[in-house]
Amino acid sequence: MKNKNLAFIDIETTGFNPETQEIIEIGCIIVKQNDGIPGEIIEEFELKIKPEKLENADPEALSINGYNEAQWLFASNLEQAMQVFADKTKECIFVAHNVAFDWSFIAKAFAVTGVENKMFYAKIDTISFALAKLHKDPNVTRYNLGSLCERFGITNDRAHTALADTRATVEIYKKLIEL
Repeated sequence: MKNKNLAFIDIETTGFNPETQEIIEIGCIIVKQNDGIPGEIIEEFELKIKPEKLENADPEALSINGYNEAQWLFASNLEQAMQVFADKTKECIFVAHNVAFDWSFIAKAFAVTGVENKMFYAKIDTISFALAKLHKDPNVTRYNLGSLCERFGITNDRAHTALADTRATVEIYKKLIEL
């Protein structure tokens, strides 16, 4: 496990319920891992996914993640996006900030498209990792992405876009490993 590549992932969705709402963007950064230490970035990519049930979307979610039809004009359908995602993340460990949320949507997308999940079974949650490493720090009271970026001096100018949040998660993970 210590030498599997890490697939840092963030998604943007049309809401919080993977049963009725959809992924509209996946950001992913594949990082080489050597004996448990993250190393060079192998690949970074972003997939925009055309929503099929926009009528089920939470308007607040769309506002937060900046969805607009013009930017999603040439987006992939879900099956195409999941095939690309599966091929690029083969044998990688899934890493996310609030892994339960991201994984619930990704797992649902694999299920509805029939695309095979080729990732390694393990998943790493950077919120849990941060709590384990920072629980004694009296200055850390929140573990959301923005708070941890602030704690570590990480700039995330495009928060709530998948690739920008993925980049921030990679940096937070590296800082936590160093503690």
